[in-house]
Amino acid sequence: MGSRNYKFHNKSGLYFVSFATVYWLDVFTRQIYFNVLVDSIAYCRAKKGMELYAYCFMPSHVHLIFRSNIDEPDGLLRDFKSFTAKKLIEAIKNNPQESRKEYLLWFFERAAKIKSNDSKYQFWQHHNQPIELWTEAVIKQKIDYIHNNPVESGFVTNPVDWKYSSARNFQDDHTVLKIDSTGFLG
Repeated sequence: MGSRNYKFHNKSGLYFVSFATVYWLDVFTRQIYFNVLVDSIAYCRAKKGMELYAYCFMPSHVHLIFRSNIDEPDGLLRDFKSFTAKKLIEAIKNNPQESRKEYLLWFFERAAKIKSNDSKYQFWQHHNQPIELWTEAVIKQKIDYIHNNPVESGFVTNPVDWKYSSARNFQDDHTVLKIDSTGFLG
């Protein structure tokens, strides 16, 4: 992965990022796979200097608004994607209930071959297109966008009903994942 994939010009900035599974595969359809994302974010917040302000985990992609308090947003995101890719492929391989195992692994393998990666499998698409957020209005707009994603996709009618979204945190429900407070967003 070259530096072209991560354009974090302001190392201490607040960023909106979205990244998807290869071929937009709907991997996140089971609790066990969502747990990998939840646990990884919690670890990054505790140990890797991640400040998380909003998130939404969709079946094929992830949205985050985050900052690196150690000024390494590119490394943080790279490590998160690399770690979760390994863990998720492992979880898929070892899940006896996974009816789509061969199908998913075939696509991960195919993606790795096309990109001539060193690894056998590629889980995430490489590009993330980070957008630095400067103003309160833009931050609010991106948070609304993230929270409305499951509504726009037709999964729920109210953003707080999507379990894997910080819309719940904004209603004081921190049961799935804790987030950091921006100090001015309600």
